[in-house]
Amino acid sequence: MPKNKLQRFAELRTFANVHEFLFNERENNFKLKGKWNKEYFKNNNPIVLELGCGKGEYSIGLAERYPNKNFIGVDIKGARIWRGSKNAQEKNLKNVSFLRTQVEFIEGCFEKDEVSEIWITFPDPQPNKEKKRLTHLIFLNRYKNILQQGGIIHLKTDSLELHEFTLEVIAENKFTKIYSTADLYSESNFGENWAEATELKTHYEKLFTDKGKKITYLKFQL
Repeated sequence: MPKNKLQRFAELRTFANVHEFLFNERENNFKLKGKWNKEYFKNNNPIVLELGCGKGEYSIGLAERYPNKNFIGVDIKGARIWRGSKNAQEKNLKNVSFLRTQVEFIEGCFEKDEVSEIWITFPDPQPNKEKKRLTHLIFLNRYKNILQQGGIIHLKTDSLELHEFTLEVIAENKFTKIYSTADLYSESNFGENWAEATELKTHYEKLFTDKGKKITYLKFQL
């Protein structure tokens, strides 16, 4: 591992806005489970997750837009979370935090009804491993155990295959599709989430759009 990466990992563990729940801890619940608002954010504002957050562009962008909500970026890649954490610190954002863990362990990190909304932004589409897709029913059932009644899930991806797969899961399980488009930037305005879906872009989205790829967007409830 390069020296600067080792330094970042060491520094990551000193950041007050970064938490870790790793493989060897999975048999126990995370220390902030059910206590995020009381012990970390110290308010009663809604909690919004960004799963597979990468460098946290969405978590940070949403935190700036909505100071009365709390945002947590979740990813297993320490180097990416290091960058997101640094950006949040530089912007002095107190309503955004980062959790280094695998999405498979999400139920060990949040209590029932603790989360109000979930963003899944440009996840690995796992073309040959359906059960590893973050919108497979296995994962959706995990989210259902932490989402409040009526909680919203957003999926933004360049993968039409993942988009259509998720639509099938929604239909098969009688979940509620609120909005769907296979070409996000061809839309003029589709409602209250239009600005946050189109004006905030992750590093990967910028790469995809520069190559002329179409971006899909899906909004639904379990």
